[in-house]
Amino acid sequence: MQPATRARLIIGLAFLAALRTSAGPAQDRITILYDALGKPSSMKKDWGYSALVEYGGKHILFDTGNNAEIFAQNVKVSGVDLKKLDFAVISHRHGDHTGGMNYLLTVNPQVKIFAPKEGFGVFGASLPGTFYRQDASLPDYMRYYNGKPPQTMTFGTPWPSANFVLIDGVTKAATGISVIATVSQTPGTLELRELSLAIETPKGLILVVGCSHPGIERIVEASTVIDKHVYAIVGGLHLVTTPDSEIARIVTALHDKWKVDRVALGHCTGEPAFAAFERTFGSQYNYAGLGSVIELP
Repeated sequence: MQPATRARLIIGLAFLAALRTSAGPAQDRITILYDALGKPSSMKKDWGYSALVEYGGKHILFDTGNNAEIFAQNVKVSGVDLKKLDFAVISHRHGDHTGGMNYLLTVNPQVKIFAPKEGFGVFGASLPGTFYRQDASLPDYMRYYNGKPPQTMTFGTPWPSANFVLIDGVTKAATGISVIATVSQTPGTLELRELSLAIETPKGLILVVGCSHPGIERIVEASTVIDKHVYAIVGGLHLVTTPDSEIARIVTALHDKWKVDRVALGHCTGEPAFAAFERTFGSQYNYAGLGSVIELP
């Protein structure tokens, strides 16, 4: 090998080594991209939720906040590259979790998006053409599809080009990472389906939740098919208008009955609930306002 060639090779190898060193090992963490609480920064507060989950080399977007422009600003300030996502999860259909969808699809139009499967849902749906009662005594012009419905009726979505994967149970999204669907039985959100993200770690499951409309205990219970122990809960618990007595019951149940080790709560959890969880969990209560980075085991 010629001296000049050898020198160029050595320089090239040194440059690649420097790149690997500067990049460092992949970090397991959750970065809060959208919320109405947070410390002063260039990120903009607004009601809604979004988080970037990085675990085991995977990059997962969980929800997209309330407003596309604010979501875009916060993503850019955080230095997040949405083109590098392995997939996204939309917890439920409410606008404060789907508002940034158009921006996401502009940046990464083919990204796989796990979303709740609902009849006539906003993420698209289908039903057999025979789902409705028929009456053959009517003239054809008074019958749906002239009495000859298609085998499958497909319903629209505001995001027709999106690569939705509709979920109605427990689905493995990647090695050690699952999506869990639960259904709300609460008046006001009755029958609303909501997805949670479950990450398997050596210390137990980490649950990332959007609003927990079905109830956080119901979500925890559903997750036990993956792992009996929930190590941490990150996200919103929808206790923003809940009476103190019920908040106290839920805090105690998660801490004493379900043996949850850590919480990192935000969005619709509510100010009285923040205070109650911090009192009970102490050093295991992780502040999770806008811009926070929560390190994972």
